[in-house]
Amino acid sequence: MATVTLKNICKSYRGTPVPSVNDVSFTVNDGEFMVLLGPSGCGKSTTLRMIAGLESITKGQLDIDGREVNEVAAKDRDIAMVFQSYALYPHMTVAENLGFGLKRRKVDKNEIAARVKKACGILGLDELLERKPFALSGGQRQRVALGRAIVREPKVFLFDEPLSNLDAALRVNTRNELVRLHQRLNATMIYVTHDQVEAMTMGQRICVMNKGRVAQIGRPLDVYRAPADAFVARFLGNPPMNIVRAQLLEHNGLRHAMVGGCALPLERWKGVSFSAADEVLLGVRPEELSLTTTPGSEQASLRGTVSGVEPLGAETLVIVELERQAGEVTARLHRETSVRVGDTVGLSCASEAIYLFDPVSEKAIVATDH
Repeated sequence: MATVTLKNICKSYRGTPVPSVNDVSFTVNDGEFMVLLGPSGCGKSTTLRMIAGLESITKGQLDIDGREVNEVAAKDRDIAMVFQSYALYPHMTVAENLGFGLKRRKVDKNEIAARVKKACGILGLDELLERKPFALSGGQRQRVALGRAIVREPKVFLFDEPLSNLDAALRVNTRNELVRLHQRLNATMIYVTHDQVEAMTMGQRICVMNKGRVAQIGRPLDVYRAPADAFVARFLGNPPMNIVRAQLLEHNGLRHAMVGGCALPLERWKGVSFSAADEVLLGVRPEELSLTTTPGSEQASLRGTVSGVEPLGAETLVIVELERQAGEVTARLHRETSVRVGDTVGLSCASEAIYLFDPVSEKAIVATDH
């Protein structure tokens, strides 16, 4: 396997003033499963294609196993890539598809047969070897595409949104197969997706990208619990973190955040100086909000009117329009909640569940107890 290191990588296209990938640096350790996560157009696929050698690097340095490969052709990088489309040869059987790349490299026939057999054992393709792609389901075709990469025995596996064409149930199954595959091969894998559930459940580390730059890198739960900025906070989580504007004020010697006429004490930020003296972005995740027993009382951290109720079976999402047009928040509540559209409710949360962000830069304002 191999270590992949990106050093200040940039990619610019002629006629485009803003780089598609701008000063991206990170290292994928030997045997690690790294996920590049972000919305469409954030530069994640372009970054992957530069690692693969399918896109030239405008600026910066790419190393694989300590060797600079900026000018090395894709075929000589010892990398296997699995695309969003299966890209199988329709006139070939599964066995022929699996072994075709090795055949072109003039690998010995016995070696090809051994590698194909090994890949089929890993992916459960033994009974499909004589079928052609038209006779396979979507999940089976994706497994063949994975098998074609496995038989290469490359240093690095690259995945460009390989599950996006599958239905929901099949995506879950294939996702689990990929995790097990990584555990069995102990391979270096870089996986691109816009699906934060895939990132959270598959990646040992995730690299969140936004507008061509790295927003944050870390273990999935670390990034979820301590987002570096408001973008990461909104992007990770379903439903996303609620973020509203709040006014700062001092009351009885303690700083508070005022949201729609409700004051939330900011005890954890006692010693923090804010760049904006009177305003802050306040965030709280939907699962941290709960209904207060006495709506409208001083016990309520937030107050508002229910504008939507979405029963999801195991839970119910309640959308609340805050007082004084302070914004909208979503609470993830118990499935048996009895609130209805039009009800006035109070929502509370623990002080530890509150996040603050700078209103200009949107960077996280770290509490003094961290």
